[in-house]
Amino acid sequence: MDSIAAQLAQYGVPLVGLNVLLQQLGLPIPAVPTMMLAGALAAAGRIDFAASFAISVAASLVADLLWFWAGRRYGYPVLRFLCRISLSPDTCVRQTEGIFERWGFFSVVISKFVPGFSTVAPPIAGALKMRVAAFVAASAASAALWVGAAMIVGVVFARQIEFVLGWIESHVVIAAFVIGTIVGAYVVMKALQRWRMTRFVAAAMISVDELREQLASPSRPFVIDVGSSLAHRARPHIPGAVMLDLDAIARANDFPEDREIVVYCACPNEESARRAAQLLIEKGYRRVRPLAGGIDAWSAAGLPLEEAKPVTFVRQPTLAA
Repeated sequence: MDSIAAQLAQYGVPLVGLNVLLQQLGLPIPAVPTMMLAGALAAAGRIDFAASFAISVAASLVADLLWFWAGRRYGYPVLRFLCRISLSPDTCVRQTEGIFERWGFFSVVISKFVPGFSTVAPPIAGALKMRVAAFVAASAASAALWVGAAMIVGVVFARQIEFVLGWIESHVVIAAFVIGTIVGAYVVMKALQRWRMTRFVAAAMISVDELREQLASPSRPFVIDVGSSLAHRARPHIPGAVMLDLDAIARANDFPEDREIVVYCACPNEESARRAAQLLIEKGYRRVRPLAGGIDAWSAAGLPLEEAKPVTFVRQPTLAA
């Protein structure tokens, strides 16, 4: 414990702030353990609690504002970029859209406490034109609750944290092996799930050119745009497509059996479209084909699009502009 804690005690306040900044920018490094350790050291009088709290909140707010600007500047594709590098891209997209639809403004306040949502919340708030003042208030409140909770846990469990760090310091090889094994197993499991999903429908993919030709033929396919209502309002669609989310597809049983069903989405690696195809095939519909490249490939080919209505963020009337 002494050598580990000594480093944090010596460089404490800026080190905690840097850790929070990098984690909130998207780097896969944990910040909560560092803040908990800072709380434990503050309880022992080896680091300033208020300074650590303030710099952590400020670092989180800076990172959030950078992502907020990116979302306002580049729009909805920022979410797809962030989710594309996620181990669970489909879950990332659907979870993000679902939380925003349900909670609106307060989704930013709770964002730090929802795994995978902390980094993607700010760019989506920016893309949906949330007011800067309202976003700063929500982001600062979220950071204060998050940092405060982690540091208070560190204060309360200071002795237990000291014991754990002491054990890790004395058994570095064992600790590294256990942590590495757990992380490696999780990554392999997610990669295997993605590989199985890809193989499941890869052979059935339809290209943009094929779909264009089929839409011009008498035997027009039944086209489904897979996404949440938020996604459907935020982006254009293939003309004539039916707007459904995965839950609606899972519930329904009245899809046409005499035509091909083409599913597409605006998500990383066509994950939602692949999942929709799997659901339909499990229901007994055999002529199901995901669109390769999704709506992005259709748009890039210069084909007709049906523009969506502009989306505005749910604003709270009590907050000043």
